[in-house]
Amino acid sequence: MIKRNGLVIVDSLAGLCPAEWDELARDDDGVIAPALTHAFLRTLEETGCVGANTGWIPKHATLWRDGRLTAAMPLYEKQHSYGEYVFDWAWADAYARHGLSYYPKWVAAIPFTPTPGRRVLGRDAQARLDLLNAVLKHACTSSYSSLHILFMDEEEAAWFREAGLLLRSGVQFHWKDQSYRDFDDFVGGMNHDKRKRIRQERRRASEHALELRWLDGHSATPHDWAFLHRCYAMTYTLHRSTPYLSPRFFTELARCQPDAVRLLVASRQGQPVASAFFLCDEQALYGRYWGAIEPLPFLHFELCYYQAIEYCIASGRARFEGGAQGEHKLARGLQPVVTRSAHWIREPRFRHAVEDYLAREAAGIDLYVSELENRMPSRSL
Repeated sequence: MIKRNGLVIVDSLAGLCPAEWDELARDDDGVIAPALTHAFLRTLEETGCVGANTGWIPKHATLWRDGRLTAAMPLYEKQHSYGEYVFDWAWADAYARHGLSYYPKWVAAIPFTPTPGRRVLGRDAQARLDLLNAVLKHACTSSYSSLHILFMDEEEAAWFREAGLLLRSGVQFHWKDQSYRDFDDFVGGMNHDKRKRIRQERRRASEHALELRWLDGHSATPHDWAFLHRCYAMTYTLHRSTPYLSPRFFTELARCQPDAVRLLVASRQGQPVASAFFLCDEQALYGRYWGAIEPLPFLHFELCYYQAIEYCIASGRARFEGGAQGEHKLARGLQPVVTRSAHWIREPRFRHAVEDYLAREAAGIDLYVSELENRMPSRSL
């Protein structure tokens, strides 16, 4: 057998050992984010959510030493900019107006999942840095217009900054536990107006008289997952968009990663009317998708935020990530968190233009976060 050495670009995770990949993906606390696992990313491939005709072509970077996998990055060749949550449509348009092709580009990301975390996975810091340098060298010799690393952690942001990539900031909203005893204890730390608003919203949601059930991959049935996809697809339809994930994705992910999925189902007299889907690990709950088959006021806030916060408090999870965007989450007790992405642009003229744009955008992000922090719903002294 020929031993692999150096950088190897693979078109699928099928040929990589799941245990080896997952070992690389563990953070310093030994926790592996559910969307970084081999099972999650491979399920996207096996169920056709990425691959041919999706515009997400797996081109994962792996680094080998004497036949041993030492580092890896989930990377995709992109033919569009959908499903990334870091928006570069204006950059692509500028390329087109100058007669240049922005696509294909190379993107390090978790498809359709804006969860911050590591993007360069490795056995140690040196292996991760070696892979980073190999990926940058490969990008320079490739036909890609650009390389984008989305929602990386702060350590990696420093690495990419030092390597000369352009950094971009964004904002998400996360809830963080402060040793709350229960939901009332959490709300009790807010000012009067915010406490009143949340309690009114919860009361209005309770008037729908729905039964709420938390399920995981062990307890949810195929019918539950089919209903979730129906809700998920309806939400995308209402926003005049096309869902990225297939019905089979949810059932297959629940089968191979049952402890990392959570499903909250709201029913009336045994008939489901709404559902919300989450990922989870030992430290956090990650809000992903929701939908309802009838319009029920305030149910979205109840299922997607308040129940999620209650679940974290009850289960001892320190964080709830509410997903991309959504300033309305601030009033529901979530806090603004700055996210990072890094960008390498091949064409020098466009690199300078993007660099200037990002500098101006960063100043705006700083002001925006400062404004949001001043609007935090903490108790007035």
